[in-house]
Amino acid sequence: MKSSSQTSAALAPANSPSHGSLRGYLFIALATLSWGSSATLGRAIFTGRFHLGGATLQPIDPVILSQTRTTFTFLLLLPILLVRRGTKGVRLTRGELWRAMLLGAAGIAGSNYFYYLALEKTTVATAIILQYLAPAMVLIYMLARRLQPPTIQRLSGVAMALVGSVLAIGLTRWSSAPPFLGLRTHDLRFNVIGVAAGLTAAFAFAFTNVFGRTLVEETDRWRVFLYSMMGAGALWLIVNPPWKIVAAHYTPGQWVFLLTFAVGSMLVPYSFYFTGLQYLDATKAIVTCCLEPVFAIVIAALALGETLTAAQIVGIVVTLSATVLIQVPDKKTKAEAIPLEMME
Repeated sequence: MKSSSQTSAALAPANSPSHGSLRGYLFIALATLSWGSSATLGRAIFTGRFHLGGATLQPIDPVILSQTRTTFTFLLLLPILLVRRGTKGVRLTRGELWRAMLLGAAGIAGSNYFYYLALEKTTVATAIILQYLAPAMVLIYMLARRLQPPTIQRLSGVAMALVGSVLAIGLTRWSSAPPFLGLRTHDLRFNVIGVAAGLTAAFAFAFTNVFGRTLVEETDRWRVFLYSMMGAGALWLIVNPPWKIVAAHYTPGQWVFLLTFAVGSMLVPYSFYFTGLQYLDATKAIVTCCLEPVFAIVIAALALGETLTAAQIVGIVVTLSATVLIQVPDKKTKAEAIPLEMME
C-alpha cells in the first residue's frame, strides 16, 4: 500500500520536487530568521539591555521565556483557529491528539528544557555544540531506516552544517601561539549530567524534525501546531508550576515583553516551520535549521554591537553553503517522493 507522500509523488508534475524543496527551504529559513531575531531579544533581556517605554526591563529567567512562549502561543492560536475554522476545524482523534502533544512535550519543550539544563551544568559553548549534533542524529536515523540513500551530497551537507555551526557560534578562535597554529576551541567544560542533558536536547530536536514531518504528512499542520503547543505547555506546568511564576511579580512591561516574545519566537516561526516540513524531508529541514545561529549572530552584531571573528565569518559561509548544497537534487534523489502539497 502506498503512503500519502508516494501518492503525491505519482500525481505531481515533473518539476515539482525542486519547486517544493525551494518553497520548504524558504519557509524554514524564515522560521530560523525569526528564531535568530528572538535570540537577540532574549539575550538583551537576559543582560538587562532591553528598553521599553524609556525604562530598562529587569532580566527574565530563560526558563520562564521558554514556558510562557509556548503557553501564550497556544492561547493565541486557539481562538484564531476557532474563529476561522470552528470547532470541527481544530478537532483531532484521540490518537492524533496524543501524538501532537508528545511532539510538543518531548520534542519542543524537551529540547528547550534539556538545553537549559546543559547550560546550567556546563557552558554555553558546550551546550550549543551538543545541541547541533541533531543533524547527524537525523541523518543516521534516516539511513538506518533506509528512508534516504547515503549520497555524498547529503553526507557532505550535514558535515558542513555541523562544522559551520561550531565555527559560527564562536567555539573556536584563530591562534598563532606555539606549538600549533590555526583554530583552537575554548570555553568547553564537560560534566556528566550536563553532557547527558545536551545530548538529550539534541535528540529531542532531532525527534521534532522526524516526528513532526510524519505528523504533518498525516494531518493538518495547524492542528499539529496547536496541540504540540498544548503538550509543551503541559510539560512546562509540571517543571515550573504557575505559582512560581506568580511569585516572581513581573511588571506589566515584562508581561508585554513575554507576550511579544511568544509571537516572535513561537507563533510566527513555528507557523513557517510546520509549513516547511510539508515540503522537506527531515534531513533537509534540520540542516536548514542550522541557519538559526547564523541569523542570531549577524543580528546580534548589527543590533547589539557584538563583533564577529574571522572563524565565525568562515562558519557563516560554510553553514550557508551547506543549506544550499542539501537542497540541490542529485541523480539519486531526483526520483524520490515529492513533498506534500499545502494542506488547508
